[in-house]
Parts: sequence; C-alpha cells; structure tokens
Amino acid sequence: MTDEIWKRDEIESPCVKLCVVHPEARLCVGCLRSIDEITMWSRLSPDTRRSIMAELPSRAPLVAKRRGGRSARLQG
Repeated sequence: MTDEIWKRDEIESPCVKLCVVHPEARLCVGCLRSIDEITMWSRLSPDTRRSIMAELPSRAPLVAKRRGGRSARLQG
C-alpha cells in the first residue's frame, strides 16, 4: 500500500487540542470554532471549511479576555 492512497486534498482541522468552550462566546478557546462547526467539520465542503478558516482570526477577541487568574486580581 502506498502513502499516495491516503493523501487527500482537504483543509486540515484548526484543532489545537485545547477544547474548552468559552461560556459567553460559545466558541472553543483553542480553535475558535463553534460546537456546530466542530461537530460538522468532517462533513463540510472544502469551500465551507475555507470560509470558516478565514473567519477564525476575527473571532479571537471574543475569547481573548480571561475571566480569572492574575490579571483579574490585578484589575480588582
């Protein structure tokens, strides 16, 4: 069996294995996808995946602000 059989021309998942859903934004803090996008990823068309991938950087501010930890103590 050759490796050529297993090569596919598809968009990789943006998953970074940090799977925590932000409570307000309802996005994964690791990959910035919604639960629906994560669930459907393997069934989405390449065009839809490209569209989601292009949108991910704009979602970062929605989950960037930490709710606790040292920075929250310093602000309080």
